[in-house]
Amino acid sequence: MKTVKPVRGTRDILPEAMRSHRHVIDTAREIAARYGYDEMTTPVFEFTEVFKRSLGDTSDVVTKEMYTFSTKSGEQITLRPEATAGIARAFISGGLANQLPLKFFYAGPMFRYERPQKGRQRQFHQIDVELLGVAEPLGDVEIIAVGAQILRELGVLGRTVLELNTLGDPESRQAYRAVLVNYFESHVDRLSKDSLDRLNRNPLRILDSKDSDDREVVAGAPLFGNYLNQYSRDYFEEVKAGLDALGIAYEVNPRLVRGLDYYTHTAFEFTTRELGSQGAVLAGGRYDGLIETLGGRATPGIGWAAGVERLAMMLGEIPAATRPIAVVPEGAAAELEALKLTQRLREEGFTVDLGFSGKLPKRMKRANKINAAAAVILGENELARGAATLRDLDSGEQEEAALASLVDRLARYR
Repeated sequence: MKTVKPVRGTRDILPEAMRSHRHVIDTAREIAARYGYDEMTTPVFEFTEVFKRSLGDTSDVVTKEMYTFSTKSGEQITLRPEATAGIARAFISGGLANQLPLKFFYAGPMFRYERPQKGRQRQFHQIDVELLGVAEPLGDVEIIAVGAQILRELGVLGRTVLELNTLGDPESRQAYRAVLVNYFESHVDRLSKDSLDRLNRNPLRILDSKDSDDREVVAGAPLFGNYLNQYSRDYFEEVKAGLDALGIAYEVNPRLVRGLDYYTHTAFEFTTRELGSQGAVLAGGRYDGLIETLGGRATPGIGWAAGVERLAMMLGEIPAATRPIAVVPEGAAAELEALKLTQRLREEGFTVDLGFSGKLPKRMKRANKINAAAAVILGENELARGAATLRDLDSGEQEEAALASLVDRLARYR
């Protein structure tokens, strides 16, 4: 019989890896809460139109990477490739425009059909923060500060570089777009087919191309910063001043862009050299036009997403799992009492393991295997006296303790 395997691009997250995975999410959730971000979630799939309208028909995600299927009723559904579009849809369909400003934290699986590689799977997980209803530069500063603090708490901030750029306001983008089209039209013989398709519909997308020939052309393209109006320049200066005030180091990268028209002003990425070609671990930007693109009222927004798997790969030693207490019955008569004691200790907040079979040596071997901190041994003689033997599995010391006082005696192992 053929061995059953996971689908290519997916993986099982077993307990040891899950501790790192959970540590990233729990740390992010706690930090986001300090900044006032409330957790939310959206369905794992949306109508395909949500992503087509938000990510754009010319984006690689829409044209090459989305998992899209038809329902029995003929509706087009897509597994979410990212979180922001779903959050924007929830903002509109939930009628939340009268509750601004809104701060959201989000964590969950995403799906993209692409070549699996280090730190990138077809089912992957992200943490995400979004700030809606704040148009001021201080919103950009705060959203970056949340990300920086999460990376700091995870112990990886010092191994990343914050790259920062401005995409200007819509007026600046239009001016730059015209210059960019003129430039690329003079190099059409060197552009890839995908970039030729984007030339008139979305030329900024060409700046994101991974094609080697495209990259050579892009290297000589005019810089966005040369076509910013004064408002956009002032906005960017305020963002940088805010980061300076908070002591958040950054490098201005004039080639850092976001290709969709609804992106404005600040774009940023925390990158590392530890993960090979997939260097971005946390990236985001301001998207003041997104909600209007999806049919809602014009609402400013800014946010970022970070890959849980990539961050987990960068972690050093994470806090150890809680060491359990092993309850070890000796003899058939003690089995039921051990079951009752185990339940009582769990209700009191202890992590407790009860082996299901085996004599004393086998059960003690299991206690050591699971790294138990202590063992409570219930023998028939002890039970007759209303007592148990409490053994510290690090020191080997043991003592008899009355069952009635066992919760207090075990308090140091809680």
